[in-house]
Amino acid sequence: MAGAYDDRDGKIWMDGKMVEWRDATVHVLTHALHYASSVFEGERCYNGRIFLGVEHSKRLRRSAELLDMEIPFSVEEIEAAKYAMLKANGWTDAYVRAVAWRGSGEDMGVSAKRNPVRLAIAGWEWGNYYGDAKTKGAKLDIAKWKRPSPETIPSAAKAAGLYMICTMSKHAAEAKGCSDAMMFDYRGYVAEATGANIFFVKDGEVHTPLADCFLNGLTRQTVIGMLKEKGVTVHERHIMPEELEGFEQCWLTGTAAEVTPVGQIGDFSFEVGALTLDVAASYEKLVRA
Repeated sequence: MAGAYDDRDGKIWMDGKMVEWRDATVHVLTHALHYASSVFEGERCYNGRIFLGVEHSKRLRRSAELLDMEIPFSVEEIEAAKYAMLKANGWTDAYVRAVAWRGSGEDMGVSAKRNPVRLAIAGWEWGNYYGDAKTKGAKLDIAKWKRPSPETIPSAAKAAGLYMICTMSKHAAEAKGCSDAMMFDYRGYVAEATGANIFFVKDGEVHTPLADCFLNGLTRQTVIGMLKEKGVTVHERHIMPEELEGFEQCWLTGTAAEVTPVGQIGDFSFEVGALTLDVAASYEKLVRA
């Protein structure tokens, strides 16, 4: 698949029915377009099976609830819709994007209780999120924007509005020749990349930021479980910026990123080491099992 995302052949599931790709549109006065009342999920299908599909669908509904929205489809209906979309497009390996939003209706101010909550599920064939970084290691900038306090945002929700500073940070990183940016949180602790969680290795043990103000990713949770099964000690804790100099290895996790080694963050360098490669290989084996 190539070209603009609004001009492709294929099918998209939308509000209970399959529609032609180019017809999957919304009105310009859709509430979500003006007020960011939208949540979404990114998932990957491997060999005909969506990895952690049910968990993603449950989180989609929880995210909507945190934004005071109720998705009018059950987890089971969302799962059926995802597989119907994949079948309609003839895909067994694809990225899946489910998105729920407040549509256009009787309200066009901040409040939108009378507007319907809509749901669409699309997909596309997507390779490595960071290109050749899986072998060479991604190069990360350090973002000037920080993940905000959970007192200011619903940080447990995968909400579209929370990605605004991520887009800005990634644009700035790409302008410097980097693949992505690492973000600190509002307290100055290491947080995550713009769309992926982050892990570090020191003396054979793994350290990852405590997910207390950003999304506790499903891939993150999967990798932590894998590491513990391997007998590797995992520290979920607050990490200070000055600690970056002492870490030996680093990787990112996420549905799109999968497990991607990091070779550089700002002025700090990391090796694409044995543990990083082992985790990446183990994750690849797990999702295709």
